[in-house]
Amino acid sequence: MNAPLRVNEALLIADHAFEPFQCVAWDAPNGTGELSLAVIDRTSTRIGSKQVSSRIYSDPAQWACLIEEVRAELSQKGYDLQPWSMPK
Repeated sequence: MNAPLRVNEALLIADHAFEPFQCVAWDAPNGTGELSLAVIDRTSTRIGSKQVSSRIYSDPAQWACLIEEVRAELSQKGYDLQPWSMPK
């Protein structure tokens, strides 16, 4: 996957990357194209979050790196995520 990602594609990838938890995202209110990304557990508790620029989520390689970084942070906190790899 080398073509730039659209925001919906990036969000779909993120949604699968954090299973069994839920990933939610929303536009930052400052109009810069940034996304606020949060990983939520079954009790609706936020267990991880990031601010993500459009430069990151539109680039498949950078998006994969950021997702892996958040996954590693969650694993270090003791959360068990399902195996995941960036779609090709």
